[in-house]
Order: sequence, then C-alpha cells, then structure tokens
Amino acid sequence: MSTESPLKDKVVLVVDDEPDVLETVEEELDGCVVHTAQDYDTGLQYLLSYTYDIVVLDIMGVNGFELLKNAVSRGFPTVMLTAHAVTPEALKKSIKLGALSFLPKEEMTQLRGFLEDVVLGGGKSLWLKLFDRLGNHFNKRFGPDWKEKDKFFQEFEESLRKSEESGDV
Repeated sequence: MSTESPLKDKVVLVVDDEPDVLETVEEELDGCVVHTAQDYDTGLQYLLSYTYDIVVLDIMGVNGFELLKNAVSRGFPTVMLTAHAVTPEALKKSIKLGALSFLPKEEMTQLRGFLEDVVLGGGKSLWLKLFDRLGNHFNKRFGPDWKEKDKFFQEFEESLRKSEESGDV
C-alpha cells in the first residue's frame, strides 16, 4: 500500500535561469501545481501575485537572495537550490535570510524528499536534517572542518540541537 505524497496538489514556485533545471524539478514534482520563472522579475511577479506552499530558488542568475527576502516576508517556506553558490558564505546567508533548507543541484534527486519534509514540518527549519543528510557532501565541498572554522555554524547548530532536545523544533 503506497501512501500519498504530502506534496500532492501543493502550489510550488521554482525560479531558476536554467530551463533544464526547471524541467527536471517539474518532473520531480508531478502531482504539484508548479509555476516556473527563469528570471528575477518574473519570479518576483509570481511571489507578489500568488500564494505558495513552497518556493524553490536558485541563487545565481536570478538574484535568489532578494527573492528569498520577498518569499520569507510573505510567509512562504523557501528552499535554496544551487550549483555555483554552494559555499559556506551562501549557506550562511540563506540561513540568516530565513530559508528552511539549502540543496546543491548535484543532490537534486533528493529534492522531492526535502520538499516533503518542508510540508510535513509545517514551515519549521530543516537545517539539522540537512546537515545530517548532506554532511559528507558539505565536508567534501568545504573541507572537513568547515563548521569549526566559522563560529556562526557552530553556534547555529548548537542552538538547533538544544531546541530539538527541548522539543521546540
């Protein structure tokens, strides 16, 4: 017996300047109503004109951080999906601006699972789950001591773990 995806009939906005990425995400999210935009202006118009269950944003090419600010200010759960901006700095900025998660495009096969977690989590942060799932990926990409090198990540993860222990997450 298969269970129905929590993504069924969800309205999702995906903004990315690469048409093949948009097409792949649409295929991954069959069962959802997916709006796509290839540039900042179109993405912003969608954000201002519709209500979304989830927003997925590229960083480079579409001014993703500005779109993130707009999406978060409208209360839309937002996930960053990027290839070229997979850096500790972009990860930190995504966290600070209110993204719920951050997925490298080379891990796009996990997108559906991440977005199901967004829906099931009711808009709560998924950063601990991300660090647990993709820790090896980030360690290879940033170096094994990337979190230790930056006090922000140490304190952020520590506060998340404390919240989880107290039942706040």
